[in-house]
Amino acid sequence: MKKKLIVLLGPTGVGKTELSLRIAERLGCPILSADSRQLYRDMPIGTAAPTADQLARAKHYFVGTLDAADYYSAAGYEADAIALLEQIFAERDTALLTGGSMLYIDAVCNGIDEMPTVSDEVRQAVVAKYESEGLAALQEELQRLDPQFYMQVDRNNPKRVIHAIEICRMTGRPYSSLRTNPRKQRPFDIIKIGLALPREILYERINRRVDAMMREGLEAEARRLYPLRRLNALNTVGYKELFAYFDGTCDLPAAVEKIKRNTRVYSRKQMTWFKRDKTIRWFSPDDSAAIFDCIEEALKK
Repeated sequence: MKKKLIVLLGPTGVGKTELSLRIAERLGCPILSADSRQLYRDMPIGTAAPTADQLARAKHYFVGTLDAADYYSAAGYEADAIALLEQIFAERDTALLTGGSMLYIDAVCNGIDEMPTVSDEVRQAVVAKYESEGLAALQEELQRLDPQFYMQVDRNNPKRVIHAIEICRMTGRPYSSLRTNPRKQRPFDIIKIGLALPREILYERINRRVDAMMREGLEAEARRLYPLRRLNALNTVGYKELFAYFDGTCDLPAAVEKIKRNTRVYSRKQMTWFKRDKTIRWFSPDDSAAIFDCIEEALKK
């Protein structure tokens, strides 16, 4: 019987954290976070990282392990997570992966293209161009270096544009020529559980969570990180809107409303991505009995 990796996924704010703890406690298994921002320490409020009490309920991996300045990628996460799962499965039959970072989940379940390591010199040069000339200059460079990827990518996402240009500069080849989208075979079974809510209910949860984050001290957390605002780790909903407030381009109520709006937009992007995967079984987060029945049935196979 193969080992089992349970993947609990869904949009931000849907309720993955508490349910993941209940699953881990019931199965006696560890939790691997698939959240590309919870990896970074010193930003727990803005990333909705598990609290100390929650971390004490189950063994967690990939939470608060990096500094904001550390470079990390989905390819690195794939390598680290697969190596960790090999160790876990040597001792137990199940593990739980949970989060909402689509690329990280895909990296573990299907594998991603192996990309060359980008040198510090190339990375710094691209970031320097972004900071001095803005996103439009990078968009123009990407269109010249890789017109195919330029037509596919979200060109308003600096992270995606910067990464593609880094690879183009590093290899002298179009980024798109290196993307083959391989599907790797894993030596374990994957059980995907998706959590979803009607859009209006999810949006209300998101709005309430942003208000709770502000009460918990998100503004102070963002002020502490403000000197590092150019780092990729902080190009994140919750921080960039407050950085704009600190810069004087909007007032605080407007910044909070932008956080809510941009979080809602991100939740739609997550669901668009996840809905393409027909292997996901979808449940309401409140229907824990059906979720546990689904997991128990899958574990028997």
